[in-house]
Amino acid sequence: MKSIKKILWSVWRVWFYVVMLIPILIMLPFLVISILTESGYPYFFKMSRIWAKCVLFGMGFYYKVEKVQKLDRKKSYMFVANHTSMTDIMLMLAVVDNPFVFVGKMSLAKIPLFGFFYKRTSILVDRSCSKSRMEVFDQAQKRINRGLSICIFPEGGVPHDESILLDAFKDGAFRLAADHHLPIVPLIFPDNKKRLSYTFYSGSPGLMRAKILPPVETVSAAGESLDRKELREQVRNLILNELMEFQKKDSVK
Repeated sequence: MKSIKKILWSVWRVWFYVVMLIPILIMLPFLVISILTESGYPYFFKMSRIWAKCVLFGMGFYYKVEKVQKLDRKKSYMFVANHTSMTDIMLMLAVVDNPFVFVGKMSLAKIPLFGFFYKRTSILVDRSCSKSRMEVFDQAQKRINRGLSICIFPEGGVPHDESILLDAFKDGAFRLAADHHLPIVPLIFPDNKKRLSYTFYSGSPGLMRAKILPPVETVSAAGESLDRKELREQVRNLILNELMEFQKKDSVK
């Protein structure tokens, strides 16, 4: 029985990469056209959302999102969320309507086909290089000037220890938000680790919940940028408290 489960898990994991590529191949000409000019990005973003929903559906996931407050479609935000799974990117695209660009690690650009579009539409950062980290700010400003939002997973990566509910946050997202006066929108993904973690023989189809909290302002009433470290801890506590609330609710079911 254990061997059969491992075989099924292996097939299901391989299927994840197949279902990532199929929608890209179908939409390939339109995706390529949309990245030829900067003005084409909103169209690319719409197709990315279709891709993300196809991947989630193809893996047997269905999502439910709770929006505490409606966001302004004409405003730029900094979106941040806990990071536990390869599906975090897809769920973020599926539940957020405002066009945004990811700030992410360069290693994702190596994924066949997906990486081709990822490195041409996202802001890539090499965390070991100070020059690369500084260039992120210039790239972010260009996107914000075009009316786009930014998305960063502030843990900087998925914790190797899966018992960690929420890892420490890095400063980057909060420095960017404070410097560019972007309200920070915290998102909570309580189920992604259970659905498709980085442990190979694990996961299952099912519900993926998401909760979008109200924006956290990064500018004082006097128009001054708030302290990024205080913002970092405030937002982390908001996400951590919500994750703990989800755990409590699940434990009594």
